[in-house]
Amino acid sequence: MAKKRRPPNIKGEPRTFDPNFKGPVVNRSCTDVLCFIIFILFIIGYIILGLIAWVNGDPRRVAYPTDSQGHFCGQKGTPNENKSILFYFNLFSCTSPSVMVNLQCPTTQICVSKCPEKFLTYLETQLLYKKDKNSWTYYSQFCKTPIPKSDRTLSQILMDDNCPAAIFPSKPFLQRCFPDFSTKNGTLTVGNKTMFEDGKGKTRNAGELRAAANHINKILDAKSLGMKLFEDYATTWYWILMGLIIAMLLSWIFLILLRFTAGFLFWVFMSGVIGVIGYGIWHCYKEYNNLRGQENSHLTIYDIGIQTDISMYLQLRQTWLAFMIILCILEALVILMLIFLRNRIRISIALLKEGSKAIRYVPTTLIYPVLTFIFLSICICYWAVIAVYLATSGVPIYKIIAPAGQCEHENKTCDPEIFNTTEISKACPGAQCIFAFYGGKSVYHQNIPTLQTFNLFVFLWLINFVFALGQCTLAGAFASYYWALEKPEDIPPYPLFTAFGRAIRYHTGSLAFGSLILALIQMFRIVLEYLDKRLKVSGTRECKTCWLSGPGEVGTISRAAAPESQNNISKFLQCCLKCCFWCLEKAVKFLNRNAYVMIAIYGKNFCRSAKDAFNLLIRNVLKVAVMDKVTDFVLILGKILVTGCIGVLAFLLFTERLPILIEGPSLNYYWVPLLTVVIGSYLIAHGFFSVYAMCIDTLFICFCEDLERNDGSTEKPYFITPTLHGILNKKQLVPQKQKE
Repeated sequence: MAKKRRPPNIKGEPRTFDPNFKGPVVNRSCTDVLCFIIFILFIIGYIILGLIAWVNGDPRRVAYPTDSQGHFCGQKGTPNENKSILFYFNLFSCTSPSVMVNLQCPTTQICVSKCPEKFLTYLETQLLYKKDKNSWTYYSQFCKTPIPKSDRTLSQILMDDNCPAAIFPSKPFLQRCFPDFSTKNGTLTVGNKTMFEDGKGKTRNAGELRAAANHINKILDAKSLGMKLFEDYATTWYWILMGLIIAMLLSWIFLILLRFTAGFLFWVFMSGVIGVIGYGIWHCYKEYNNLRGQENSHLTIYDIGIQTDISMYLQLRQTWLAFMIILCILEALVILMLIFLRNRIRISIALLKEGSKAIRYVPTTLIYPVLTFIFLSICICYWAVIAVYLATSGVPIYKIIAPAGQCEHENKTCDPEIFNTTEISKACPGAQCIFAFYGGKSVYHQNIPTLQTFNLFVFLWLINFVFALGQCTLAGAFASYYWALEKPEDIPPYPLFTAFGRAIRYHTGSLAFGSLILALIQMFRIVLEYLDKRLKVSGTRECKTCWLSGPGEVGTISRAAAPESQNNISKFLQCCLKCCFWCLEKAVKFLNRNAYVMIAIYGKNFCRSAKDAFNLLIRNVLKVAVMDKVTDFVLILGKILVTGCIGVLAFLLFTERLPILIEGPSLNYYWVPLLTVVIGSYLIAHGFFSVYAMCIDTLFICFCEDLERNDGSTEKPYFITPTLHGILNKKQLVPQKQKE
């Protein structure tokens, strides 16, 4: 009879002893060649896209302001060479609802050599023309085309849109004329005036102009703030640099000392957790006992129902009894977890100590985050440059913008040369044909959004590839350390550089495969966010349409309110999709990290390595859970410790509270350099501890593999340290040479 075949184990088959296995496989071949070819083709396409964008784009369109005709202000070799400032004809029209939708102020914009310095209206220049012709000469420089004399009526000037109805005192900022706002005796003024004529027969005040240019005022306020911030940075740059250097040294010292302090830190933290929960139980019992005999304290939560005032629930004995029961259950779970998982916790702490020792023996791994930073900087800069060149490709495109936002032709393309002679200007009084963006009708220009999407996707792919390369390189270096039987004698020379070359030479395809999966997930999440923003904008526009409708158009509001339930359902589905893809991204990142460890050790393709890593983790699921949480705690505590120490020292220095030891700098805002030092210290600590986290993940994978391959006998010795061997309580001992 034929033997029955055993069904395959869902956890995979454990590793068996191999006398020839001495760590990362040396003789390996290229993996995932097809994905490597696709990756290279995408990179070539990315380079070609950069060349095409460089030929067609013009970043000067970002550097120079553009007038309503699409001409640059201040560009050399053009009629506007000496006119480097943008001037708005009617700033009051910037309050139109279309400004937020179209990102354009619906008024004529021209290039001028200087901003207006006084109040003047067109009607005033007509009255002064016979007495003083210089007034018209001064006023005419703010017109689109030179006019020899002011013999036209105001209605003609406004219809031709050749000159502004009035000019106000302004100052140039960001190459644009902004109103010269100031405060006099607590009153807002423009050019020392609170009331002025707008040139159309209306009297305006400075508050109206400020409301019309609210976003401009924010920029003006930011100007003085920016100058003060610059002064603070100029005063404290060397202190900031010194603080970041100290943070780097502290991070390095902390990683080295983890060999001695990991267990102490963990048990102190757990004692604190038990103590805090115990105090909570005592406090709940105290409140429960104090409410005895008080009026209405015997009522239940069901009796009072749902209340917006939370304090009402705190006056019930049942509330504190529920809190006390929950905390007692939580306390019991924590204590039971520590009792039953104590051996796994001891293994995790021992691995943390081993990670500190590994970094001491392979110190070059602490330099690798600098290389990762350089690669990421190159990718980010290349993506940003291509995005700018693509955005500035093409010829000027003009669109119709109406101040009231109620023109049926709004957002349609137009020709500014003949716009005032068309029927559209008559059908939509006040409408303007204004420069909107750069585009064209060629295949390239019509597909610029698609090219921007391609630019973003390849950028995400490259960013994830850089992270994958770093993880695989570090995993190879630390695996070489673990599988050295006699440490440090058997550690191969230059393990980091060897692992980096091996990853680039053989496994670029596998790393590209794993990073491609992450890039697709992240791209889908970005698309979801984009659709969500678009829906919010369209909903806002519908709402504005409702309020802009006439009194008799109540049906418009009803139609807008009708699909509210459908919007709620779509929002719920969007939230679910966002949550699901966020969880999926986290899970894929976790699996990818472990797959890269297996690739660094065995040199298999991505799918095989991911499968082996997943099966190995499933076979050691409890160890994985404990190890992950213990490592997370230690790393978070290390980041807080390094950042907190540097932050406290920086606070004492920048607030001049150390006059005896050192005199601190005099600053406008002490929190500016303080936040810079704190954030920089956290990023430095994160870079160092990311190396440590990869070290722990690699050692843990190797540790689990070691337990399956060997039994600790003389023929099959463990590669683990004597400390870990003692915790496992095995009969066989680790070779004597390793103990030394």
